[in-house]
Amino acid sequence: MSLSGGDPKARAARGSQAHRTGLAAEDTAARLAAGRGLTVIERRYRTPHGEIDLIAESPGLLVFIEVKARRSQDEAAHSLTPRQWQRLEAAALHFAAVYHTPTNLSDPVVSNTGPDLRFDVVLVGRDGLARWIENARGFDEF
Repeated sequence: MSLSGGDPKARAARGSQAHRTGLAAEDTAARLAAGRGLTVIERRYRTPHGEIDLIAESPGLLVFIEVKARRSQDEAAHSLTPRQWQRLEAAALHFAAVYHTPTNLSDPVVSNTGPDLRFDVVLVGRDGLARWIENARGFDEF
């Protein structure tokens, strides 16, 4: 028996299925975002700190959306660890710092304030049903 977790072909097949499941869940989340009046501006945004599944916006608001797909929504909710939250928040702040451009550089009030930031989570079960949790984690917690 291999110490690496079994047959490499079986592992590859499971990984491929998980990838497809994740993409389908992200598509579901993107549709839900549009239904909430948000415009998705990035998918699978990668930074040195980690990856953000979806980034959406509406005027004055950036929404970072973590999508979790598991057998059930409860299992998906429990899959978010404190370390993962730290990586996601660092990646979100990286995005906001790199891509936020003030609308009026001559106004110090406007130029020193960025958009509001929000972190939402979309939980998707095997049945395809999704639950959106708005403001799942506040940026004022660190």
